[in-house]
Amino acid sequence: MSMAVGRRTGGASYDELLVWLVLALLMFGLVMVYSASIDTAAANVHTGYNGAFFLIRQAGFVAVGLACGYAAFRVPVYQWQRWAVWIFVGGLVLLALVLIPGVGRSVNGSQRWLPLGIINLQPSEIMKLAAVLYAADYTVRKAAFMHNFKQGFLPMLIAVLTTGALLLREPDFGAFVVILAIAMTTLFLGGLNLRIFIGLLALSVIGFIGLIWSSPYRLQRITGFMDPWSDPYGKGYQLAHALIAFGRGQWFGLGLGRSVEKLFYLPEAHTDFLLAVIAEELGLLGVAVAIGLFGMLVIRAFRIGREAAQQERHFCALTAMGIGVWLGVQAGINIGVNVGLLPTKGLTLPLMSYGGSGVVTNCIALGILLRVDHETRAMRRGRKGA
Repeated sequence: MSMAVGRRTGGASYDELLVWLVLALLMFGLVMVYSASIDTAAANVHTGYNGAFFLIRQAGFVAVGLACGYAAFRVPVYQWQRWAVWIFVGGLVLLALVLIPGVGRSVNGSQRWLPLGIINLQPSEIMKLAAVLYAADYTVRKAAFMHNFKQGFLPMLIAVLTTGALLLREPDFGAFVVILAIAMTTLFLGGLNLRIFIGLLALSVIGFIGLIWSSPYRLQRITGFMDPWSDPYGKGYQLAHALIAFGRGQWFGLGLGRSVEKLFYLPEAHTDFLLAVIAEELGLLGVAVAIGLFGMLVIRAFRIGREAAQQERHFCALTAMGIGVWLGVQAGINIGVNVGLLPTKGLTLPLMSYGGSGVVTNCIALGILLRVDHETRAMRRGRKGA
C-alpha cells in the first residue's frame, strides 16, 4: 500500500491511481470520523471525555490497515489461492464462535463481535474477504462444470447458505447480501450457466422477501424506510434525521464541523451514517466527491481484473473483480440507506466509517488487488522483453 511499493523500471510496477484513491478515501474518512464523533466522545465517560478518542483509534486502525495491506501485497497471488479454502473455513469458525454465549459480544441487540482486549473483531468483515477468495478459487477449480447444477453450482450454494445461516443468527443481513452478491457475480463471470444464474436471482428475490416477512424486526425496517415521517420518533428516526442532514447541507454544506445532526440526534453518525454528516457539512459536493472516489475505485478493480483475464490468469481476474463487487455493493448499500433508497442495513462505508475490522480487512483486500496488478504488469513487461 505504500508509494514505495514499486520501483520504476520501464513504468510503475503498481497502479498509482489505485493507491491514491485508497489514501484519499482513508484520509477523507479520518477527517469526517473526527468531525462526526468529537461531541459524542467528549460527552461519554467511556471515552474519558476525550473528543479525539475516536480519531485516535481510527488513525490507529488506518495505520494497522496500511501495514497489513502492504504485507498482503508482498504475498504472491498463488499463495492466496492455496489458502482460499482455509481462510473460508476459518471465517466460518469465527462466525460460529461469535454466536456462543459468553464468547461473542452483543451491541444494540446484535451479536457480531469477538472481544479481544482493547479491540473488537467483527468476523463478518473477514468473511467478505474469505468469500472473494473462495468464490474465485472455486470457480477456477470448477470451470469445467459451470453448466452443471449438481457439480458446478450446488457446492457453492451450500457454502453460501451455511454462511448466511450463521450471519442471520447474529443478525447481520447486510453482510449476507454483500457476500451473496460476491458469490453470484463471481460465478456469473466464471461462466455459470445463464439459466441457472437467472433461476438463482429469482430464488434470491423470493428468499429475501421470505426473510423480511418472517421477521417483525426486518419488516419494521422496511415499513419505516418507506415512510419514515409516519413514525419519526420510532422506526423512522434514523432515516428521518439522515434526510434532515441532507436537506440542511444543500449544495455546499454548512462547513466542516458545523453539523447539528451529529449532536446526539443522528445515531451512529461516525459509522453507518457518516455520509449524512458529510452531506450536512460539505453538501452535495462532498457527497459527490465520496461517490466519485468509490466509483473510480470499482472501475480500477474491474480494469485490473480484465487485464489479468487477458493474460488468462483467471483466479487473479475473479479476485480483482470480486473485490470491486464487494466494495461497490457495500458502498452502494450504505449510500442508499443514507439517502432513503434502501432500508437500514447496518453496513458501514468502506475505508471511511469508524471501525477497525472493516478498515483493516478493506486494506488487506486492496493490497491483494495491487498484487494482482503488480504481477500482471510484470508478466506484460516480461513478454515485451522476450
